Amino acid sequence: SLTHVICHTCFKRQEGLHRCGQCKFAYYCDRTCQRAAWLNHKNECSAIKRHGKAPTENVRLAARILWKMEREGSGLSEGCLVSIEELQNHVDSFGDEEKRELRADVESFLEFWPPHCQQFGMQLISHIFGVISCNGFTLSDQRGLQAVGVGIFPNLCQANHDCWPNCTVVFNNGNHEAVRSMFHTQMRIELRALNKISPGDELTVSYVDFLSLSEERRKQLKKQYYFDCTCEHCKKQLKDDLMLAVKAGESKPSADTVKEVIQLSKDTLEKINKARMEGQYHEVVKLCRDCLKKQEPVLGDTNIYLLRILSIASEVLSYLQMFEEAADYAKRMVDGYLKIYHPNNAQLGMAVMRAGVTHWHAGLIEAGHGLICKAYAILLITHGPSHPITKDLEVMRVQTEMELRMFQQNEFMYYKMREAALKNQKIQVMPEPSNENAPSLFHKKE
Repeated sequence: SLTHVICHTCFKRQEGLHRCGQCKFAYYCDRTCQRAAWLNHKNECSAIKRHGKAPTENVRLAARILWKMEREGSGLSEGCLVSIEELQNHVDSFGDEEKRELRADVESFLEFWPPHCQQFGMQLISHIFGVISCNGFTLSDQRGLQAVGVGIFPNLCQANHDCWPNCTVVFNNGNHEAVRSMFHTQMRIELRALNKISPGDELTVSYVDFLSLSEERRKQLKKQYYFDCTCEHCKKQLKDDLMLAVKAGESKPSADTVKEVIQLSKDTLEKINKARMEGQYHEVVKLCRDCLKKQEPVLGDTNIYLLRILSIASEVLSYLQMFEEAADYAKRMVDGYLKIYHPNNAQLGMAVMRAGVTHWHAGLIEAGHGLICKAYAILLITHGPSHPITKDLEVMRVQTEMELRMFQQNEFMYYKMREAALKNQKIQVMPEPSNENAPSLFHKKE
């Protein structure tokens, strides 16, 4: 759905992209991006033209892998520690539904694959699709905010899972602007350390978001990656008590009341998803407010059902430019997240960044600057200084620091200047809330 607004080379999102004149499917910023894509797009271009339309992203990825094998052979390329044939495909563990999906993918692939290209056996083709389903990485747009595709990076498939890992993986689109060619950096996927790692320690990454109960994470890992998680956080159910926290104090709610409110929260989340799909954002806000009224006397500040509603409420209210209410919910959400997540978690960094921007828009410059600085410290570790989102955040940090100094010198003048600036310049609108979470690290089978 994003093929016509995202450059197929650098993943920058913009209107008015140039379309490939041959296949009419691929879009590029300019000739530079089009030339850079040609090696991978050449075979795909003629196949799409012959086929009449582009197949699914999984079929396109499988085809690109096999065209690469056709060009370079199936041996190890330079810097590659493992070949794609050696990766796990877990096809033997597939259930009936997954086997049906696999057959459909293979059939689509065979229709798409040109007869004049090297022909590969069914076993290898099935293996490639199996590898994509359980080893695919999510690719995000240039700013790291929206999932736009899926890729296979064999070296990183060697990193095992831990719910509390010592590394993270980030997709860095690099800088492709010809004007700033002296700073030009290549698109790459990076494995980044989250803290000091001793020699000999295994490097681990998390395949799933930590913000779920250990039982839920284990179910998801078993379903998608076919293994039982034995990490310390799952074995000891660490943090589960925080994620299921109830209001402390003398009048502690009964078990029945807690159960009732959690069920109400689950039902509300379903209604919210439906309203978001239909773009009914005022209805989403109403559902969130009603749910929070029921949750607040019963659930603790770190309860995941409360945090999920606070997250949605702050995001949607920011989009509707109701910044003060959004900031209040965002602050409570971040306070809860800080007690649950690893201190250097990418999703925590992104949530703190959004909360900082919301406070800034609400005119709460002290809290906004503090949150933006905290987010910057996290993303410097998780994304690195050259990532586009870290660079954006650095600009915000400098801007809010300047505004904070002005505010501290003369509060009255600060608000007067802010008011005048907002009258003359339309306030920067937050992106429309998507019905998905921020791009997760690993590609999920749809």
